[in-house]
Amino acid sequence: MDVELKHETKLVKIIKGMKAIVITQYGTPEALQLQDKPDPAIRPDEVLIDVKAAGVNRPDIFQRKGNYSAPPGVVPDIPGLEVSGIIRECGSDVKKWKIGDRVCALIAGGGYAEKVVVCADHCLPVPASLSFVEAASLPETVYTVWDNVFRRGGLKEGEHFLVHGGSSGIGVTSIQLAKSIGAKVYATAGSDEKCKACLDLGANVCINYNVYDFDKVFAEEKIDVILDMVGGPYFQKNMSIMNEDGRLVYINAMKGSSVELNIGEMMRKRINITGSTLRSRDKRFKTALTEEVLINVWPKIDSGHFKPVIFKEFLLKDAWQAHKLMEDGNHIGKIVLRTE
Repeated sequence: MDVELKHETKLVKIIKGMKAIVITQYGTPEALQLQDKPDPAIRPDEVLIDVKAAGVNRPDIFQRKGNYSAPPGVVPDIPGLEVSGIIRECGSDVKKWKIGDRVCALIAGGGYAEKVVVCADHCLPVPASLSFVEAASLPETVYTVWDNVFRRGGLKEGEHFLVHGGSSGIGVTSIQLAKSIGAKVYATAGSDEKCKACLDLGANVCINYNVYDFDKVFAEEKIDVILDMVGGPYFQKNMSIMNEDGRLVYINAMKGSSVELNIGEMMRKRINITGSTLRSRDKRFKTALTEEVLINVWPKIDSGHFKPVIFKEFLLKDAWQAHKLMEDGNHIGKIVLRTE
């Protein structure tokens, strides 16, 4: 009798656990290993999601290398900033969602797992036309682009917009959304194949930065808004091609964060230089951003003006391969993990 009871107790513990990808040490992709973890605890304003898919983003790689720690209160060793899945449990204060709802969500970490807790106000419904894999590819890039291109950059119809890294997840999102409002879209990418993909998505012009200098090609274009994740050597080139009252927006500085600014040029052109990070922003900010994305971006999915671009899917256990592929730099669009 006692043996049976012990066996049942052990069985319950196994059922309540989950599998997750853990950063076992900072370094190479092989440091990502599938491990057993306890279920995350849910708070009154949160939902527990059975994760079906999780997007892979460059900040996940920075975290794996020890260069991008999770914010306070967020699980420190499980990467992942966006997920899709089915709500399994709702906190006592949650009114807008119910068990069984299909959602995708922006999170500050913990997405590479079979389950994750999310602030209920940071969830969005999975569009009827999309799979879980497609939906999981949306939150991190859509939120980033909406906040930086349209809120900070103030991009408007008829303006000229340039995005560097046009074939990345951020790039394919910003090209489509900028095109959908009637902007003229320029992009840079690292190969002719990637440039073709950008053109197919709606870019008016895309140049191979390994062949051409973008500041020379775009010298007469008078760019109104630039979204840059390169930094370093691109800074002065960006400044040189900007229109008066232009907005230069940074979301990363992969080639260096220290640059020399010609204040006189900035003043003459009245250039606004800004930038942001998303992960550490507070709940209220992300809630407001979620509401704007639902109103302004989700209808573009339904109308066909914006679509996810999935390059490759991996099973959760093969997250290290997904990181290796992203670091190789040959992908176009998003890389996504599936839990099953």
